[in-house]
Amino acid sequence: MHTVDFIIDFSSSTGIYSYGKAAASRGVKIISAISHYQKEDIAFLKKLAKETTVFWSPNITLGVNFLLLASKSLKKIAPYVDIEVVEEHFKQKQGVSGTAVKIAEALELKSSKINSIRAGGIVGKHEIIFGFPYQTVRLVHESISREAFGTGVLFAAHNLINKGKGYYNYEDILSPYFNSTGKM
Repeated sequence: MHTVDFIIDFSSSTGIYSYGKAAASRGVKIISAISHYQKEDIAFLKKLAKETTVFWSPNITLGVNFLLLASKSLKKIAPYVDIEVVEEHFKQKQGVSGTAVKIAEALELKSSKINSIRAGGIVGKHEIIFGFPYQTVRLVHESISREAFGTGVLFAAHNLINKGKGYYNYEDILSPYFNSTGKM
């Protein structure tokens, strides 16, 4: 019997290939916090999920995943509203953030609706702007410390420890916490 419950991966999109098969064959659960996977990488994660618990989130913070659930709910209420995504990160970050891409996909937005800002030492900020006639609604999440990623991983691990084989994301583990009746 092994004594490892989880492998937590913050490395790169190729990291999963160095340990994935060995972890899955031993029943070690995998938490992947990689923001930029290609379709074939996600297919590999799903293949591993047939043997063990695999969790993937391009942004592992709780707050940004709350933001994602809230924005999907708002879009259901107002499906034809104008929506823009603004993401801000540190000056050296290249390309559009994986989180912004995930938000755009979840809201069925074209990539042209993502606006990127690179300045100073911003850890990460994502804003979704809903433009209604005569008003706007802004949902914002800002990571002010990289510790937000660590606490997000711990939350995921706590909620996955008793899960069986399968492919999971934050929506899977957060949804049970929300009142499904829609009552406030």
